[in-house]
Amino acid sequence: MFYTYIIQSVKSGRYYIGHTSNIDERLERHNRGKVNATKNKGPWIIKYFETYKTKSEANSRELYIKSMKSRVFIDKLISNSSKEN
Repeated sequence: MFYTYIIQSVKSGRYYIGHTSNIDERLERHNRGKVNATKNKGPWIIKYFETYKTKSEANSRELYIKSMKSRVFIDKLISNSSKEN
């Protein structure tokens, strides 16, 4: 199982989008400062994730979300997922 995820900095409100095979371990790495792109910008919380069977699918979805270059798009993803739960 692979995941495309969106995390948000508690400090700044900024989003980070990524993919992984272990979402809990990856969040821990972000929060320990082990990921250069998010280092010293946390703490981070998971706001949204999707599951995929393959790494390739998760990576493709990550790249698509990033290609939108839109906080509004990300906010809608998060908002729509919370309405479904």
